Amino acid sequence: MTPALAPQRLTGPLRAPHNGFQQAPGSIHNDEVASKLGFKGGTVPGSVHMDQFVPMLLQLYGPAWFETGDISLHFTQATVDREEVRAVVDPGEPRARLQMFNQAGQQVCIGTASPRARDEASEVARRLADQAEADPGRLRVYADIRAGDVTSDIPMKVSRESYDAALGRITERLPIYDEKGVLSPAHVVRLAHMSRPFVLAKSKQPYVGLFGALEVRHLAGPLFAERDYVGRTIMRKLTESPKTENAWYDVDIADAATGRDVASVTFMIRAMKASSPLWS
Repeated sequence: MTPALAPQRLTGPLRAPHNGFQQAPGSIHNDEVASKLGFKGGTVPGSVHMDQFVPMLLQLYGPAWFETGDISLHFTQATVDREEVRAVVDPGEPRARLQMFNQAGQQVCIGTASPRARDEASEVARRLADQAEADPGRLRVYADIRAGDVTSDIPMKVSRESYDAALGRITERLPIYDEKGVLSPAHVVRLAHMSRPFVLAKSKQPYVGLFGALEVRHLAGPLFAERDYVGRTIMRKLTESPKTENAWYDVDIADAATGRDVASVTFMIRAMKASSPLWS
């Protein structure tokens, strides 16, 4: 009997993602702010890198991926404006393995994707489960936030006008985005990120935060621009590293008209200790 051939690796082209948030004051995407924290420049949001995997995920799973599929990334190195990166997908069951590398071969992120959410062994789910809870007495930026905190009834919407403008910068501009207004994974993150002022309302300002990990789960997608959604959140865990305090939380997104959950996003937001006067 001839052994079955292993699925072949899919390798995308080099792309040069744009940092569209360079002018944001006090942001990790700003060159001056990022440089003071030891980065080589203002960082490209990790969510932007998600879109580079989509053509290969559609090759594996078809358009149904926008309905029930997921993508889960842990970021290992930040990139700067126009820095060239390449997405790589290793097919497998029940999930594909994802990586991204810069031109020097350094890993930018690692992750998983599957045709059906929720994947309890996704990259982010596995890392979340493995992380030890921070000693509450050690936290300063997130000192007043607790696992189990919830928020609800958060209005969310990506306007078609702003989406069309953003598509001019996207690395993989698919016809389904232009023709139907389907939100790319990065823009599902953008939608869910509208909850941040609510879920992290008790964090102690000022500090600089950045995405450490992201997971997008389509439950009854796709999601669309110019549609009203409602978000609710739950804080899953607070963790700590020598350089960061980390808030892990879920944002569940429901269609405002039907009340039906259509997607869910997990964030890990790193608060840079060096950016906070509480750690100086």
